Amino acid sequence: MSEAMLWRLWNALLDTITMVGVSAAIAAAAGVPIAVFLVLSGPSGLVEAPRANRAVATLINGFRATPFIVLLVALLPLTRLVTGTTIGVWAAIVPLSISATPFFARIAEVSLREVDAGLVEAAQAMGCRRWHIVRHVLLPEALPGLVGGFTITVVTMIGASAMAGAVGAGGLGDVAIRYGYQRFDTTVMLAVIAVLIALVCVVQFAGDVAVRRLKAR
Repeated sequence: MSEAMLWRLWNALLDTITMVGVSAAIAAAAGVPIAVFLVLSGPSGLVEAPRANRAVATLINGFRATPFIVLLVALLPLTRLVTGTTIGVWAAIVPLSISATPFFARIAEVSLREVDAGLVEAAQAMGCRRWHIVRHVLLPEALPGLVGGFTITVVTMIGASAMAGAVGAGGLGDVAIRYGYQRFDTTVMLAVIAVLIALVCVVQFAGDVAVRRLKAR
């Protein structure tokens, strides 16, 4: 493999990390509040709101049911409105974030629902307000599950970012399509696959270590 191709792979890796990193941060910032709302407004929640809960849940299920490649194309007008373009790294962040947010929100919701109800009842008996219960009981107790779910989300987003590269988003997917598939260069394809596997392994390892440390506290 030439030095120029190695340089392209390096730049593509940086682009992929940028896409996934920014999108993951947005998904975490939006997904956790959505999950908290679904838990609080659901049956036996601290603030039951069945209609609002159903509306948000339906919206989340709609986005989760839409294949990423379809969502990517459907969101082109919004992407152009937000970023001024429909190609490149920053353009890919819009559909990646919108796709990952409901995915992570559902995982976070499951983690929050697994918190021992006795802890919540004890906090209520002590006169804690709802916000204090969320901040000091629900989120800390669910943190290992949230981190584990976030790790799964990031791994999923790495695959989605490679798919986005096929339609001009850049990153490792773009290199695999343009320089591997279209030029029938098996070496480039294998190199991209190897880099993606290594990236996923690093993310998964870091997530597993973080979860173990949180559980050991």
